[in-house]
Amino acid sequence: MTNRHTHNQELINLVLARLKVVAGSPDRRLLEELIGAFVRTVPWESAYRIVRRAQCKELQTCPRWPEEFWQDHLQGGAGGTCFETNYAFFTLLNALDFDCYLTVNNMGESKGCHTAIIVILAGQKWLVDVGFPLYTTLPLNPNGNVYRSSPFLRYTIRPEGVDRYQIERRPHPKWYAFTLIDRPVSEEKYRQATTADYGPHGHFLDRVIIHKVLDEWLWRFNSDQRPYCLEYFKDGTRGEQILNGDAAKIIACKFGMNEEILRFALELSE
Repeated sequence: MTNRHTHNQELINLVLARLKVVAGSPDRRLLEELIGAFVRTVPWESAYRIVRRAQCKELQTCPRWPEEFWQDHLQGGAGGTCFETNYAFFTLLNALDFDCYLTVNNMGESKGCHTAIIVILAGQKWLVDVGFPLYTTLPLNPNGNVYRSSPFLRYTIRPEGVDRYQIERRPHPKWYAFTLIDRPVSEEKYRQATTADYGPHGHFLDRVIIHKVLDEWLWRFNSDQRPYCLEYFKDGTRGEQILNGDAAKIIACKFGMNEEILRFALELSE
């Protein structure tokens, strides 16, 4: 199923070094290691996205395709939202010889708004999603529910007809995550959807949101919350730290991101 294409081996080596993962056989052990390293290294964030949209005159030039995504991360700690993040991870899996394909999925009534990756190992399909993120691989079984735990959340995968699965997470105030549509999407169509998500109906272009695993806690910033604060979660426990002082500097330091990009994104989202 994998779309085979050339890749920048030097960049792949730099990414693996950044993730502190050694390439090996494309098996579930390596896949889980890559996911675990990614969520602890690359933030889910909308700041770079907001700044990019403000700086681009043409919609077609907005997306940060995988090579640029990884360069932005290596140089400034950037991440992204689901379209760009999952695409970048997909290209990394391609380079490591995983058999995988891209999907575009739904969240409730919102159609085609979320992406994910399916990896096939020994005939078994595994849902991989660093753009939500999911903190582990989830096996698909069209004949019944599957339950799986990660260090942070417990997941339920419920089949809902042909090629459809409801993904749930607990403990979480919003236990419904998204509805997977297990149908391969070509890279051309995926890129079209990625570009469209920068348009008038695009997501996360009006507020700065950042998620990242730090010291085995889930940390989050949301610019909609005032006063600005950092939230942290673990085992159903929530806490917060009010930001007193230079918010951009504090957030940049906490999540390892470029301070000027964050400062500009916060200004644009006010």
